[in-house]
Amino acid sequence: MKKLIFAFILMAMTVGFGASSISAQEMKDNKMMKSGNPMVGGAAMYKTKNIVENAINSKDHTTLVAAVKAAGLVETLQGKGPFTVFAPTNSAFDMLPAGTVDTLVKTENKAMLTKILTYHVVAGNMDSKKIMKAIKKGDGKAMLKTVSGGTLTATMEGNNLILTDEKGGRSKVTIANVKQSNGVIHVVDTVLMPS
Repeated sequence: MKKLIFAFILMAMTVGFGASSISAQEMKDNKMMKSGNPMVGGAAMYKTKNIVENAINSKDHTTLVAAVKAAGLVETLQGKGPFTVFAPTNSAFDMLPAGTVDTLVKTENKAMLTKILTYHVVAGNMDSKKIMKAIKKGDGKAMLKTVSGGTLTATMEGNNLILTDEKGGRSKVTIANVKQSNGVIHVVDTVLMPS
């Protein structure tokens, strides 16, 4: 009987230790979420780093980073800000017609690329609470003035924050409130287009 109890305790300890080592990454991810620094594209996002420093580490934003570099916006997005960036994922760029990204990153199309990218940026630090407050104040709609001079319309559909561009295209915020040293990023699932 003593051997059976000892074996049971040993098994329980082994399972307990195994579980804690398996969940170490989950605990780290959970800690990151609680600190306001969610994981994006498999990388930790840090409040102490700027928008560009964090975006470079996200596997889901390699196309956006390449576009920002091609448009010459790296220095701007590393600036003091604060900026609110609606950051399209690689899959969002993949939904554009074939060849669009390759065309946009050409030197002769820098002005158009810059206009599209700055259409995803709003001056100020607009976390989801501020956006939702603006939506409520606007009777269900918030008009967000972008750095490019255009307007994005923010609305709620259930628990989803939706952005509508000037052409009627819609994008959903998939990860909100990724805090940066110079603003906040909201990950979006579609590239927004200015008129």
